[in-house]
Amino acid sequence: MEDVPERVLVVVAHPDDVDFGAAGTVARWTDAGAEVTYCVVTDGDAGGSDPSISRDDMRTIRRREQEAAAEEVGVKDVVWLGYPDGRVEASLDLRRDIARAIRAARPLRLLAPSPERLWERIFASHPDHLAVGEAAMCAVYPDARNQFAFPELLAEGLEPHTVPEVWLMVAPEPDVFVDVTEQLDRKLAALRRHVSQSVDSDGELESRIRGFLAEYGRRAGWVDGRLAEAFRRVVTG
Repeated sequence: MEDVPERVLVVVAHPDDVDFGAAGTVARWTDAGAEVTYCVVTDGDAGGSDPSISRDDMRTIRRREQEAAAEEVGVKDVVWLGYPDGRVEASLDLRRDIARAIRAARPLRLLAPSPERLWERIFASHPDHLAVGEAAMCAVYPDARNQFAFPELLAEGLEPHTVPEVWLMVAPEPDVFVDVTEQLDRKLAALRRHVSQSVDSDGELESRIRGFLAEYGRRAGWVDGRLAEAFRRVVTG
């Protein structure tokens, strides 16, 4: 993890997705001076389990929670696209909106959910995650780099941009492992900001997250006790 890009764009489907998948890595990047932007496709309005909370209120709550979680790992810029939670498709509109975010942030690395289903952890492959992963890859290639794709972006003053690489979260056969042992507390702090989702309702959040990260550490071939977040790297430049 010596190569830290100057600018990173993280594209996810819901508030809390990045915190489960990559908050430790993001903390390492911001600590090293990277400028990280979050692009969240939905407001998470289908989340939570309390029927007394209106969906409009849930949108507001989850935006605030994600922005607070972002601050825990050094991220100040959160872009919201406002798509309906649970109904995301890899549409041309979504491709355009992600391409807009790419051209605005001009990242040297993009982090996104994998468009491939992970059969061993099916809950991680929510349909919105898969759709956002597919749309993000299409936005990286060809949309964001092609001056003739979505000409309205040029009219907005957003010049084409080529993203050199994409890191995919929750991907089959990950090949990049980031040591986040020292960032665990900040990852947990970010996750605990998502109070509306009861992420720590049983008080066992740390043990569950440690279990996932320790398994990735073992897959990386590290000594016992080292914790890792894992990604599939795709060269796109």
